[in-house]
Amino acid sequence: MATQDGSAEVTMETEPQPKEAELLGDDVEKTDENSSSLDTGNSTQDCSLSNGDDADDKQETVDLKIIWNKNKYDLKIPVDSTGAKLKERIHSLTGLPPTMQKVMYKGLLPEDKTLREIKITSGAKIMVVGSTINDVLAVNTPKEVIQQEVKAEENKKEPLCRQKQHRKVLDKGKPEDIMPAIKGTKERLPTVPLSGMFNKSGGKVRLTFKLEQDQLWIGTKERTEKVPMGSIKNVVSEPIEGHEDYHMMAFQLGPTEASQYWVYWVPAQFVDAIKDTVLGKWQYF
Repeated sequence: MATQDGSAEVTMETEPQPKEAELLGDDVEKTDENSSSLDTGNSTQDCSLSNGDDADDKQETVDLKIIWNKNKYDLKIPVDSTGAKLKERIHSLTGLPPTMQKVMYKGLLPEDKTLREIKITSGAKIMVVGSTINDVLAVNTPKEVIQQEVKAEENKKEPLCRQKQHRKVLDKGKPEDIMPAIKGTKERLPTVPLSGMFNKSGGKVRLTFKLEQDQLWIGTKERTEKVPMGSIKNVVSEPIEGHEDYHMMAFQLGPTEASQYWVYWVPAQFVDAIKDTVLGKWQYF
């Protein structure tokens, strides 16, 4: 302390500087802590927002067993869903459109009531009946397919009227009381039964078309068979050689040709009308 000049004072002023640095350091640490707290708070807030819109998880649900077309599906659905909503979920599982579904649980399930109101609980079995559009189309085409296949086979074979099994009936000649025939024309079915024809055993047969009942009545001397037209798989016919104004005709009553019921001397003008009526088609002449 020999000399007390400005430099000594400077030294005294500069020595406390580390304390200021320490203070600054403390402020920085506090700032970092505050920033970290803010970041953590924001992160927590973001998480709560992202999870808050998943409302379905908080709804009361039921576990159902959906049974359709011999298949079983597990379905979890809110108990306050309506029958219409259930149909939509079934559509997503099966591909069966809601409009083609019959959903049953202790009877036909109403679309406007909730599962809670219907008293459906977990483990319930829901029966579904219905066909997809592809299934419907597949069911409606077999008769046409069968008819095409039969025509192809007929082209490969000799004429039916030359085959022995038919020849024995045709050789008896044309029945005297047969209805008149007109070759090369098409007429609607008559209002009276087609009569005077032969069946395969050579007996007399008549055909009555009961359109209001959708039935074909095949009558013989012994009995009358009432056949639903929907059960007839196909109808084939062929002109009789030498008498082309008349046909021989077969109604396929079962899945194979062995079930064909043959009728001989059918007037040609009614052949197309018979086929169209039995197979579910209509032609306007």
